[in-house]
Amino acid sequence: MSVSVVDLFCGVGGMTHGFILEGFNVVAGIDIDESCEYPYQANNDNSKFYKEDILTIPTSYIEDLYPTGDLKILIGCAPCQPYSSNARAKRRNDDKWKLVPRFAEIIQETQPEIVSMENVPDLVNFQKKAVFNNFVDNLRKSGYSVYSSIIYCPDYGVPQTRKRLVLLASKLGDIKLIEKTHHSDAYPTVKSTIFDLPPLNSGETHIDDPLHFTRKLSDLNLKRIRQSRPGGTWKDWDEELVAACHRKASGASYRSVYGRMVWNEPAPTITTQAYAFGSGRFGHPEQDRALSLREMALLQTFPEDYEFVKPNEHVYLKRVGTLIGNAVPVTLGRVVARSIERHLTTYGYTIGKE
Repeated sequence: MSVSVVDLFCGVGGMTHGFILEGFNVVAGIDIDESCEYPYQANNDNSKFYKEDILTIPTSYIEDLYPTGDLKILIGCAPCQPYSSNARAKRRNDDKWKLVPRFAEIIQETQPEIVSMENVPDLVNFQKKAVFNNFVDNLRKSGYSVYSSIIYCPDYGVPQTRKRLVLLASKLGDIKLIEKTHHSDAYPTVKSTIFDLPPLNSGETHIDDPLHFTRKLSDLNLKRIRQSRPGGTWKDWDEELVAACHRKASGASYRSVYGRMVWNEPAPTITTQAYAFGSGRFGHPEQDRALSLREMALLQTFPEDYEFVKPNEHVYLKRVGTLIGNAVPVTLGRVVARSIERHLTTYGYTIGKE
């Protein structure tokens, strides 16, 4: 029996690409954001992108994407912003609240043999655990064995101090994530990931790579980054450079902004605004600038030749930064894929690796 994968909330294809690199046949990716279509299709040739709203798409549409007779794998990372602790108050009326329950409905109606979900750890505690527990309960009532764990991404080869919730479910039997692939003395680091890229000045674009460019810093922020040290905070600056909001008692604890990364450590979690010096510890360890888009993509473990915009198309910093920051790291996709492959092998299935 052949094995086929459909990727819901696929974005630019981080999870899909990880599965493809592990030899899986990903037949389709679905996302509401049309700006994801080019990078998804350009880098994942055998997988077709469908611009659809998961909240309104008929379940039969998804079922029809699977070749007849194939074992079905359904993977998805519903947008995590509503479940992130620092964004809940702003998103009470956002339809994204409904996507995890809708994902559960789709699973119940399509009955794939294998399911994977990846999300923020806060989902586990959201609304006194109701959202996550309901999701798991629905899976178990439908005959799935369920595994979930909050993982520290450097343990699995991702060079970010990111924690993620990973869920696996199977109708075949017990399933779990593979063992950790890295130990703390051999974590991938900022240096091992971006050190070899050509140097840039603030606001500069590298002639051979339109994605290797950085946001221009203001004169004030140039002064600030020149007084910043790797792993430090704005407390390292001269008093006149400190923002007024941080001088107040209420802002004194906000130290995770305006900092440089450390070469020999994993990066902070890459966000949609990791190109902005003031949005986190995203200052380059040595150069007086924030991360370039290419550096963001590499820290998200995309291959260096991964395309995010069409050839000769203008690179919009905010748009591409959002696409990269919202993606599932490719390496994490590979870890999930390997876990599913090991599980399928136990039950006599092969995924057709070349």
